[in-house]
Amino acid sequence: MGTDLSPLTWSTFFGTWRLQAGWLEAAVLMIGAYLLARRSAGAESTVRPWRVASWISGVVLMWVFVASAIGTYAMSVFWMHMVLHLLLIMVIPALLVLGHPLTVLLEAFHGPARERVQGILHSWPVTVLSHPATGVLIYTATIIGTHLTNFMDTMAQHTWLMAGEQVLYIVAGYLFLQPLLGEEPTKPNPPYLLRIGLLVAAMIPDTIVGIVLLQTNTVPFPEMMRMHPAWAPQPLSDVHAAGGLMWAAGDGLMMAIGIGLMISVITSVDRRDKMTGSWLEGARRSALAEHTGEDVEGINDPDGEEALAAYNRMLARLRDNG
Repeated sequence: MGTDLSPLTWSTFFGTWRLQAGWLEAAVLMIGAYLLARRSAGAESTVRPWRVASWISGVVLMWVFVASAIGTYAMSVFWMHMVLHLLLIMVIPALLVLGHPLTVLLEAFHGPARERVQGILHSWPVTVLSHPATGVLIYTATIIGTHLTNFMDTMAQHTWLMAGEQVLYIVAGYLFLQPLLGEEPTKPNPPYLLRIGLLVAAMIPDTIVGIVLLQTNTVPFPEMMRMHPAWAPQPLSDVHAAGGLMWAAGDGLMMAIGIGLMISVITSVDRRDKMTGSWLEGARRSALAEHTGEDVEGINDPDGEEALAAYNRMLARLRDNG
């Protein structure tokens, strides 16, 4: 495996495919179950067609990335392995999260059955798994644990771990991005300012791994590099290229996701109202009440017009007193 592969050219990149039957079966099941659940919701479904397209695209690309030359060359050329990592832990999970599968699942049920499903989605195990802190920790542990340990060499000796690693990356990426990009019927529902902050914080493990690999003077995965074909870059150069990809492309993808999230907040009144969360909003109202001398904390004022009027009345009183 690896050393008998043809040199990586544009021709072999686009022309090399493997069936990967297990991944293909999983993709068919994931798409079929999703569409069946959404059909069960009928006209009550709140999941828009673009979200359905996002889920289908994510599942299809999941199989494509593994079955194409990206997956085929991933165990032979380390920088290609890094490309696969970034696609599986960021691009695919982002598309799956935007598909709102948990909402589709909930809306597929009706009556008491829906209440039971809602209870499961609000249970403590699901709440812990969907907590943003859990996602960041799992993402960090996955990135560091698979790149700065002997995991790669172990995988080279037990190739069945390759599929396990790929599944791990998709799951870790989904758990990381679900509370940040999703608007699912789970708890908690973090404010968008915190979501953006966590996306920025998650760039730290990408940067650390990228710099370590980029600056190493020895090959960190000797067993894996035994499968290195003669036509590929020298092992150390290959590791450096992979480190550069992790640092630049990893942080770049994270930044792109953050910018997309910010744009979605700016263009949505509902998301802007949830930007800072209830605690900061309460603090803002308390400060306004203290300065204006009026009780604005109990006001149902989604657009802030009544609070603004109270502030203007305060300014008028100051002007009159002056």
